[in-house]
Amino acid sequence: QVQLVESGGGLVQAGGSLRLSCAASGRTFSLYNMGWFRQAPGKEREFVAAISRRGARTYYADSVKGRFTISRDNAKNTVYLQMSSLKPEDTAIYYCAADSALKVTTTQYDYDSWGQGTQVTVSS
Repeated sequence: QVQLVESGGGLVQAGGSLRLSCAASGRTFSLYNMGWFRQAPGKEREFVAAISRRGARTYYADSVKGRFTISRDNAKNTVYLQMSSLKPEDTAIYYCAADSALKVTTTQYDYDSWGQGTQVTVSS
């Protein structure tokens, strides 16, 4: 398994931006598709974005499309989530996850490894 550590969360006003980072260690990072998920208070964890091993393919939830961008730097073993035009409903704990399967998936149960999460709070 790969170990994952998220960072970059915080408090931001509506309309603002944040960039989350997820640093990986333990296994060859480029062998994993990577995903970002989030869980708001009282809600189920949901898919946000995913990226293929080399970054050629990206996938987004409809709720963040056009506002969030997922990217990765395999030389730095890091995946990023650039979040712009943030809304109060984006408030959640954000988790990164790694999946060793061949195809990118948006299903959280397919992911093998998870970080501890980072809190993002968007004030109105």
